[in-house]
Amino acid sequence: MLTTDSDVQEVTDVLYRYATGIDRRDWPLFRTCFAPDCRLDYGDIGQWQGVDEVTDFMIQAHLGMVHTLHRMTNPVVAIDGNLATARCYVHAILVPEADPSSAVEAFGYYDDELTKADAGWQIATRNFTMVRFLQPTA
Repeated sequence: MLTTDSDVQEVTDVLYRYATGIDRRDWPLFRTCFAPDCRLDYGDIGQWQGVDEVTDFMIQAHLGMVHTLHRMTNPVVAIDGNLATARCYVHAILVPEADPSSAVEAFGYYDDELTKADAGWQIATRNFTMVRFLQPTA
């Protein structure tokens, strides 16, 4: 199968849809990013097996936030048939309802393997590498 520009764009769209799903709390949209049996490793934050586990975690992790902004940048995508790899940078800002004047910031990158199925491109495995974590000091 030949790699097309539309495949690269569709994979990139998955990366952006992930951020949009979290920031809008649109969990049905968020779920479309992942294969049903996905495996995710976010290091010290956690590891999950399956779209249900990661969705449940993200819902709970973002409950107390008034705003979140997940910026995904510099996507690099390689496609080989129905498999793809992608790396993108993430800068996440989380603003808690309890103290909207403060924010937590995380910087890092995602390394993803995606598969193309009837539903389109979906993340099968994801590894998050934290580069920097900032939280307000008292």
